[in-house]
Amino acid sequence: MVAETDLSVLLKNLNPVASSEVYVFTTLPADSLTSALISVAKGMFQEREGTTLILPVAAAEKANLQFEGYYRCITCEVHSSLEAVGMTAAMSTALGKAGISANVVAAYYHDHIFVPAEKAGLAIDVLTSLSN
Repeated sequence: MVAETDLSVLLKNLNPVASSEVYVFTTLPADSLTSALISVAKGMFQEREGTTLILPVAAAEKANLQFEGYYRCITCEVHSSLEAVGMTAAMSTALGKAGISANVVAAYYHDHIFVPAEKAGLAIDVLTSLSN
């Protein structure tokens, strides 16, 4: 499967799908990470100040971690290239115009956008409109 780089093809085939699970963003010092947290993390990123974890709500609560906000993950099912230009900008601009914050994570096959849980339905509508 070849990753797509053409912006018009990417947007036409975006096919955004929202997760049913709700996630939170939290942070811990690197030396506080446990294998239990790492195993349930949807994502993690090392920063100078600590390690950001994207966790299911239940996992964060079980570990007594602090967080702000609840998010749903929207996966754009088009196989986007990491070299593609403009896809993230088009999505975040459209969501921004609709008043929806967008926390984008690019992975090898797909782009994933974490949006406030209560706005996931609207975000799907906004992203789907980019296909037209």
